[in-house]
Amino acid sequence: MAAVSHPVFARVYERLSVAMDRAGTAEHRRDLVAGLSGRVIEIGAGNGRMFPHYPPAVTEVLAVEPEPRLRAAALRAASTAPVPVTVVDGLAEALPAGDGEFDAAVVALVLCTVPDQAVALAEVARVLRPGAELRFFEHVAVEEPGRLRRVQRLVDATLWPALFAGCHTSRDTIAAVQAQGFVIEELLRFRFPATSNSPSSPCVRGRAVRPAPADPR
Repeated sequence: MAAVSHPVFARVYERLSVAMDRAGTAEHRRDLVAGLSGRVIEIGAGNGRMFPHYPPAVTEVLAVEPEPRLRAAALRAASTAPVPVTVVDGLAEALPAGDGEFDAAVVALVLCTVPDQAVALAEVARVLRPGAELRFFEHVAVEEPGRLRRVQRLVDATLWPALFAGCHTSRDTIAAVQAQGFVIEELLRFRFPATSNSPSSPCVRGRAVRPAPADPR
């Protein structure tokens, strides 16, 4: 497995994630996982800020996090989670799970950083049973053409990915989700913070379903 280590970013993110949750991210995290049940895989669990929000009907969370410092923080967070959480090392592009194991997958502020969205989302589809859900909360390319879209492309081509652990602000994540066969059933577009023009402010939160295979008969 390829090593993933961003020690400076990890230290910054541990503090930043707390501030973001206080500013409103915690509400998005709660709404993201509301109504889930059964076995869940969380990809890119970071320092475990999602764990307190899982509802009681979730019987198990497999939390995958490749960055060592963040994974250690997630292990500490798992000890006080309201549902059973197992934290493991692993990459989004090679999930440590079998085919069709999970009832849902959760990604939050992760698909912007993976080296290959298509491969990562194909892995998500692989580990989900037919009819299972993908819940996502991501910052994405702004829909409207104009200055912010140009800024997103500029920062992605310069220092932004290096400063933020591979993050890209201009990805069309919804198109990437649909390209792997997921059906979008709920989608909310918004800015976070609401009045911000930061390259990372355009966000989406939603729910997609992995359809059952077509009957060959």
